[in-house]
Amino acid sequence: MLTNVKNIIAIASGKGGVGKSTTAVNVALALHSRGQRVGLLDADIYGPSIALMLGVDKGTRPEAVNEKYFKPVVAHGIKTMSMAYMVTEKTPMAWRGPMAAGALQQLLQQTAWEELDVLIVDMPPGTGDIQLTLAQKAQVAGAVIVTTPQDIALLDAKKGIEMFLKVNIPVLGIVENMAVHVCSQCGHHEHIFGDGGGTKIAAEYQTQLLGSLALDAGIRVQGDLGIPAVVAFGDSYVGEQYRNIADSIMSTLALTKSGEGPTIVFE
Repeated sequence: MLTNVKNIIAIASGKGGVGKSTTAVNVALALHSRGQRVGLLDADIYGPSIALMLGVDKGTRPEAVNEKYFKPVVAHGIKTMSMAYMVTEKTPMAWRGPMAAGALQQLLQQTAWEELDVLIVDMPPGTGDIQLTLAQKAQVAGAVIVTTPQDIALLDAKKGIEMFLKVNIPVLGIVENMAVHVCSQCGHHEHIFGDGGGTKIAAEYQTQLLGSLALDAGIRVQGDLGIPAVVAFGDSYVGEQYRNIADSIMSTLALTKSGEGPTIVFE
């Protein structure tokens, strides 16, 4: 049931371990804090994680609506759906690509999302069946690419950008995770994973750097506790960074839909 969803935004990455799901969860919550009606779909069929990050109780199952749809699970004010609600945390999804793509299609279209301003889709890493299924089965308004500054992550991020451009989905911008480490003892700044990678790839593809986030243990700790940074840190610098990223995404989306945003051509 996507008829009541105004905008679908994919949060994606070329490789795993760059903080994509953390970004998706916190951007969704940041949009909610701005008064948006927000849904969050965990499209990572093989490794769903948003249930843990949002503190949803183990064993939570979505209610059925008219024996045709699932009622989304509400967490921290946003409506969510995930494969984690269908299986136990120890159940491996040993499925071939078409089965995983079919599962995504069911989660996407058989969830009673109701009225949403934004549906954030936390994509699995890579450029496979799930990404192509989403592009084919839903009108995706734009994609956000999450990366870290080091060259190997940027290489995979480029592949992710190229894939979205091939299926005519606008790339709204880049989020750079783990950009700098600030020593909690002396305040020294160190670019552990390199410097300026997000800016470089944004310039190469004529898009924008939506934000650079520090390597902060608090973001990881609170995520593991089911209290994401936007909720845990409130109006602090970390929470405000995610809200600024969310604001930039929506501003760019508005420009893109009006035809005033940047045009990126894939050749």
